[in-house]
Amino acid sequence: MSRWAVTDPEVWQGRNDLAEADNALRVFQTVAQGHYDRLDAISQSVVMLGFACDEGVRRNQGRAGAAAAPDALRRALANLASHRGHDDLIDIGTLYVEDDQLEQAQQALSSKVQACQQRGRCTLVLGGGHETAFAHGMGIYQAYPESRVGIINFDAHLDLRASSRATSGTPFRQLADYCQQQNRPFHYLCVGASLAANTQALVSEAQRLGVEVVWDSDCHTSRLAEVAHQIDAFIERCDAIYLTLDLDVLPGWQMPGVSAPAAYGLPIENLLPLLKGVCRHDRLRAVDLVEYNPQFDTQQLGARVAGRIIWQLLHDWQHKALGSSASR
Repeated sequence: MSRWAVTDPEVWQGRNDLAEADNALRVFQTVAQGHYDRLDAISQSVVMLGFACDEGVRRNQGRAGAAAAPDALRRALANLASHRGHDDLIDIGTLYVEDDQLEQAQQALSSKVQACQQRGRCTLVLGGGHETAFAHGMGIYQAYPESRVGIINFDAHLDLRASSRATSGTPFRQLADYCQQQNRPFHYLCVGASLAANTQALVSEAQRLGVEVVWDSDCHTSRLAEVAHQIDAFIERCDAIYLTLDLDVLPGWQMPGVSAPAAYGLPIENLLPLLKGVCRHDRLRAVDLVEYNPQFDTQQLGARVAGRIIWQLLHDWQHKALGSSASR
């Protein structure tokens, strides 16, 4: 089973500094709260949805616990200072996935994303495992049937596994299969992947599908400008961009709270400039953060890192209507 629920107001709490000044605001004071079934009432540019699921992680033999992530990430964001972009966010709740009903839940999330996008709203989804990406991605493809959709995935893993059932390791293989069925191009760029964490079978599959890969060992500071240029060139070939961020792309000492902490990783000081480059493009329509696992984040370091990443994304994201460029 799966069920939608609005976010408990107790999640959006923080320090109140209004006695100091009327503009001493924090995100919990500027985020709007809406209802998942009242999309026509939304005026904000970015719609936040939670996907409380880790069934895909379990199926992929990972460490369960990511189902608790959406509210943990909201809490990490809530107390940060509110600046440009943070008051343009509305939280419409979370889809809770129960039992083994992953595929039905993915369809439910996909339909909600499609509806938001068709109303001209961007979507920010808080997973959940990376099975979130198949649902989010399908919502984007279905919202823009004539567009060249580009997927930018910051991730230690290519997530191109073949499996008889959806898992956290299959989302981009599933999206590639969908594109093939619909005779649509599959544009996928994976940044920060670890060759040590991807078998030759997965690398070969990426080559077969024409996937662009930037390995973690090529994301050091001296090559950052070159990586940014590659990302820009990828975006220019697409009409609508879906950005998905698997938090296990970060090194384990910055992000311990994931199913598979990275030994090398793409550190936050290099990640944020690359994300900023993506966010300045008005073709960016959708973002998600996945794989955060509060159960393994004993000192809340990972939550703070993830909260800062969400904060920065919202601050840098240039929200413009996807007009004629989407049908080129």
